Amino acid sequence: MAGHSKWKQIKHKKAAQDAKRGAKFTKLIKEITVAARQGGGDPEGNARLRTAIENAKAANMPADNITRAVKKGTGELDGVAYDEATYEGYGPGGAAILIRVTSDNLNRTVAAIRHIFSKNGGNIGAPNSVAWMFDSRGQLYLDAARYAEDEVLEAALEAGADDITTEEDQHVITVDPALLNKVRDALESRGFAVADAEIAMVPQSTVTVEGKDAERLLRLTDALEEHEDVSSVFSNFDIDQETLAAVSG
Repeated sequence: MAGHSKWKQIKHKKAAQDAKRGAKFTKLIKEITVAARQGGGDPEGNARLRTAIENAKAANMPADNITRAVKKGTGELDGVAYDEATYEGYGPGGAAILIRVTSDNLNRTVAAIRHIFSKNGGNIGAPNSVAWMFDSRGQLYLDAARYAEDEVLEAALEAGADDITTEEDQHVITVDPALLNKVRDALESRGFAVADAEIAMVPQSTVTVEGKDAERLLRLTDALEEHEDVSSVFSNFDIDQETLAAVSG
């Protein structure tokens, strides 16, 4: 889990520094729309939609935007038809990478993903070339500066979480995917604000990436994250703190 956690750390810091609210809102709206289309517009009966709406609220998205996205998904309002896909590949240093996309044109998107890999020293792979290295897990993220680890640990375990790790400025709580919203509710009922939650692909083991490979790998994952059709990026890299500080600025 180290590589995944550290990558989340980097993304969290970049979001705070860059305040790319417009791009984040676009991705959240896509997720709400697709979730509503697939499972209906009632978040109480659609766990994926509920998670998407809660994440949008945590990002301070206006309620009207959320409502419109739901209605576009259910067909009550006209909207773009999105498709989902997962692409796989290898980055510098042998790191495995999984990319989830939501796009209105998958041919355009896969061409862009292939170009990003090629430009940054990676290679896009065939289906299941790396997916077997990851497990689907629910993960929730809390501000470590705001909450003590022992308090979060106690509340999370009581709610049914499997594990909690803390790295620098965030707590990462790992749960069975089916329990994601149950654990979120339990934490919030005790006064904890959940900064983000997702069904993540967590690596079974990690690979250590150093030096120039680490620098190129972070450029690759950053470029993938910034693409408007990319909803999530997961990797199994592990970078020591000294190298991480040097290459992430």
